[in-house]
Amino acid sequence: MRIRKIQGAEIPDGTEDNALLIAQAAFQGARSGDLEAIRTALDVGLPVRARNDKGDSLIMLAAYYGYADAVRLLLERGADPEVANDRGQTPLAGAVFKGDAAIVALLLEHGAKVDGVDPQGRTALHFAAMFDRVELVQLLLSRGAQLRAPDAAGATPLAAARAMGAVNTAALLEKLDSQTQGAEGTLREP
Repeated sequence: MRIRKIQGAEIPDGTEDNALLIAQAAFQGARSGDLEAIRTALDVGLPVRARNDKGDSLIMLAAYYGYADAVRLLLERGADPEVANDRGQTPLAGAVFKGDAAIVALLLEHGAKVDGVDPQGRTALHFAAMFDRVELVQLLLSRGAQLRAPDAAGATPLAAARAMGAVNTAALLEKLDSQTQGAEGTLREP
């Protein structure tokens, strides 16, 4: 019997009893950026769409914790960039929350919806605006995000920025909003 080491755990090949250990190693690998742990778990049969007890997928954890190489590996293996966890959070929202422009761009390049919404109707642009992430606001708008998209309560990204005291994104969004009065609210080049 061949033994593999994943995150310090010795896992015999072909044993169903060790499926939990394999999954745990993969999820820890996604949190820590351990490409070998992720790759090995996928190679021995862990589905790329596996989720933990909170509904987090491997790609959600890798995106949230800022591991672009792990995100890329998972996307290459067929991970869905749109899969939401039990709280309705997507990998794109997690990467925006953490402020990781490289992962945001990677997810968008692989099919994440720039205007996808969470259960409250908030888009990635809402989160970028709320957390004063000017670079991400510009990136999302350049990829077609709707400048005036309202959330479920009717708040636009500009209103969300103002409510959170995000002065830099509020100033940018105010400027862009005034430049597009009467337009549909999409900017390709901010």
